[in-house]
Amino acid sequence: MSTEKIVHEEKAQLDFSASMSYSDYLSLDSILNAQHPRSPAHDELLFIVQHQTSELWMKLMLHELRAAIRCIADDELASAFKMLARVSRIMEQLVHAWDVLATMTPPEYSAMRPYLGSSSGFQSWQYRCIEFALGNKNAAMLKPHAHRPELLAEVEAAWRSPSLYDEALRLLARRGLDIPADHLERDWTRPYEVSEGVEQAWLVAYRDPKNHWDIYQLGEELTDLEDAFRLWRFRHVTTVERVIGFKRGTGGTGGVSYLRKMLDVVLFPEIWKLRTDL
Repeated sequence: MSTEKIVHEEKAQLDFSASMSYSDYLSLDSILNAQHPRSPAHDELLFIVQHQTSELWMKLMLHELRAAIRCIADDELASAFKMLARVSRIMEQLVHAWDVLATMTPPEYSAMRPYLGSSSGFQSWQYRCIEFALGNKNAAMLKPHAHRPELLAEVEAAWRSPSLYDEALRLLARRGLDIPADHLERDWTRPYEVSEGVEQAWLVAYRDPKNHWDIYQLGEELTDLEDAFRLWRFRHVTTVERVIGFKRGTGGTGGVSYLRKMLDVVLFPEIWKLRTDL
């Protein structure tokens, strides 16, 4: 049977002159015409699509992260767990995206790099909101967005808000676990400081998961998320070193040297430390 006959037998809709099509629903005209290579290099399209795709995943990641934070604040943990699991799976997509970019060789990247100017993923406002939502607060990272007041407002709101981990600790306190007061109400713009008292609270749940199952599961959801985030950072630095070596980044950082320092940033420190102390 021919494929044409199958289509007709299945009564597939073929006329979209008066109804919404797949392309209409997804605004594909806008998306597929949003790539504007500036160099004659063949590989620049790969570079653009890779980063645009990552930004789309980050848009969804922010959507899920913000909702998960609200759910934790509202004691709706079942919904939060689903959202956090989805965020971890999104991170897996972002990790594997580096595999495609890594097919770009140093000469291929060098052919297009002069056309990038000072643009860099370092300036991604969505990524910065994600980092702030995960607790890696850094006031200096507001500055790259100062020339765009509407974007600065978005990033600054994330900087001023309690992070995912901050809300998790407030949940622990509501569940009767002893969280130090200075970790329940503080200046949310400040970087998180490790607390022995916080670790002891998590240890209560990890030593008796049957009676603290939700808290125990929350700890493991956070562990999954940071695990995936660490893999993303590692693949990032490895891909950059593979493609440009130790050249400085287009955004002005040391490139690989800066990214390697970021590998040491721990988002949920007590959850990792308790594994040694159990």
